Amino acid sequence: MNYVSPGKEYSRDSRYITTRITADGRDGYAVEPGRYRLVVSRACPWASRAVIVRRLLGLEQALPMAIAGPVHDEHSWTFDLDPGGRDPVLGIERLEEAYLALDPGYDRGITVPAIVDVPTGKVVTNDFPQITIDMSLEWAPHHRAGAPVLYPPALRAHIDAVNEVVYRDVNNGVYRAGFAGSQEAYADAYERLFARLDWLSDRLAGSRYLVGDTITEADVRLFTTLVRFDAVYHGHFKCNRRKLSEMPVLWAYARDLFQTPGFGDTVDFDHIKRHYHLVHSDINPTGIVPEGPDLAGWTAPHGRHALGGRPFGDGTPPGPVAPGETVPAGHTAPGA
Repeated sequence: MNYVSPGKEYSRDSRYITTRITADGRDGYAVEPGRYRLVVSRACPWASRAVIVRRLLGLEQALPMAIAGPVHDEHSWTFDLDPGGRDPVLGIERLEEAYLALDPGYDRGITVPAIVDVPTGKVVTNDFPQITIDMSLEWAPHHRAGAPVLYPPALRAHIDAVNEVVYRDVNNGVYRAGFAGSQEAYADAYERLFARLDWLSDRLAGSRYLVGDTITEADVRLFTTLVRFDAVYHGHFKCNRRKLSEMPVLWAYARDLFQTPGFGDTVDFDHIKRHYHLVHSDINPTGIVPEGPDLAGWTAPHGRHALGGRPFGDGTPPGPVAPGETVPAGHTAPGA
């Protein structure tokens, strides 16, 4: 599969399916516990946002989850982690089947996260920025007791503004560097990425969280890029001015979140490394998956408590990871 267009800068295909699942069903799909299936891969940062938010809010029963394997081909993500290579609820081998059930002529990205309507087997949406916002707002009646408020009304404009620049320069910025087809496109992405990381370091030096004194949607979105930084973006995507572990403020911030229930307990470093190094064959034609980095540092003390803050606000941490959703032993940091 080719992700790099020689001589060109990388441009993400953002033609997502923007149908929403809402409390009032105005797009034709109403919130209904058990009706839908959230399809994710632990390898994907966009899907990992949905995994974290779902866990923080306690939507495991209301919105069941299917976990695709870390490697896909030109057709789509596969359910090779499940017995017989089929999702046990949807009965399909590839996520592509749910997209084609919606539109037999579908010609856009077969992406995760995707939410599938179980009765029809059709994808409802893959609009990843909206999916997590709707989990907070539209699915609110089904949140667990003590669920945090990740998108508080008074801070939404501020969160949106932070998310916009973080997406442009960091979340998507690492891809603009890694998939750049020219030196100029790479250099531009590289400079914008590290300028924004410096900005974030300055912002977080005196504040435990990105917006306000609790975890919000903004922290979730930044975390899923930071947790992949040393494992794949530093080397594989040539984002190599410094490792995350060499940026003291961001490294402590990322460890703080990793050690917060709902974050690190969803991270599968094995899936992350295998996905990037095996799927991006035009960048890594040998298919060699690196052994490192050493993950022990993720559970080291971070010292961020001194900044104050209340991770869950007036709420409480999520309970244990749901049965069948635990990250396999050996796939995450020791002691996590």
